[in-house]
Amino acid sequence: MQFSVSKNALSKELNLLQGIVEKKSTIPILSNVLIETANDSTISLVATDLDVSLQTECAAESVRSGAIVLQAKKLFEIVRNLPDAEINFSKEDNDWVRIICASSDFRIVGQAKEHFPSTPKADKAGVTIPAAVIHRLINRTVFAITQEESRYALNGSLLLFEEGRLQMVATDGHRLALAAADIDQVEGNSEQLKVIIPKKALIELAKLTAGSEEGLELSRDENHLYFEVQNRYLTSRMLAGQFPNYDLVLPKNNDKSISLNVDKITQAIRRVALMADERSHGIKVDLTNGKLTITSQSVDVGEGKEVIPLDYTGENLSIGFNAQYVLDFLGVVGTEEVLFEFKDEQSPALLRPSGDGKSDYKYVVMPMRLL
Repeated sequence: MQFSVSKNALSKELNLLQGIVEKKSTIPILSNVLIETANDSTISLVATDLDVSLQTECAAESVRSGAIVLQAKKLFEIVRNLPDAEINFSKEDNDWVRIICASSDFRIVGQAKEHFPSTPKADKAGVTIPAAVIHRLINRTVFAITQEESRYALNGSLLLFEEGRLQMVATDGHRLALAAADIDQVEGNSEQLKVIIPKKALIELAKLTAGSEEGLELSRDENHLYFEVQNRYLTSRMLAGQFPNYDLVLPKNNDKSISLNVDKITQAIRRVALMADERSHGIKVDLTNGKLTITSQSVDVGEGKEVIPLDYTGENLSIGFNAQYVLDFLGVVGTEEVLFEFKDEQSPALLRPSGDGKSDYKYVVMPMRLL
């Protein structure tokens, strides 16, 4: 086996694979990457944790066919520290690999391809949707996925397509994020677009779709989801189970509404949260005529307060929230103004971009009881 590659091109692909590679796996082979010649001008690289796998490609020259399994982290560290020049790889006896770049010369021990687990492949075409849209939907929802592994169906986001609208929903029981986009045309069988995608797969998919203007192909079989974008192939086990009926969670009668500047409310909450209880991150929001008051207190630390003038003349309201939950939404909303809609202190609040007539983004936050 032998090939030559660009340092920058190989470093980029190895960097993408780092998110898949198991750092502390009880199965040592999962800390490796499989490098294999695909043809006389391309090599493929594969990493897997047995649940999620990623295959990427890299242009190569002087290719002699073969395959080798190398330590993923160590290989990435070597490559990213090499000078910006062509890198020559050659397989030696006993699965050792020599790496030469300019004045640098390394030898790294490898393993035979037979030791690396096989990864599933898509056996039929799926649907093609804009990668940029998927990227936006992931960023607006992935943080709301539950951290509790026992709540299996909530360990990912629900992706569905219906009536010309693509939606992604995530919840942890304390908050719910719903992001949507109108899609003029989805190529393929849109009936396939009702799946629960695991969080790790979503995180890696967000990396693959960042800045992409191409389409993303999604297909599935009985157990796996397959994503293809820019000659990169992400495979994930599908989450089974019933995703909750999120329509029942969306507030319908929140009649107290205020519009806030994203930067101002973000900075105010961040400052007040410095004095909040470290376990609950609780802040109190008081809505009165002409102003919004945000307070927090901790027995061990002290208290904080921010007052924001605003145009409001409705009923007074006092409600508690987890500050981090609100900040998560504000960090990805992507608009200058946001709407906070309330009903009462015991009902969930609805947060959304101001002027979002299509309701492309809705974020529901359950209230907290603060002592």
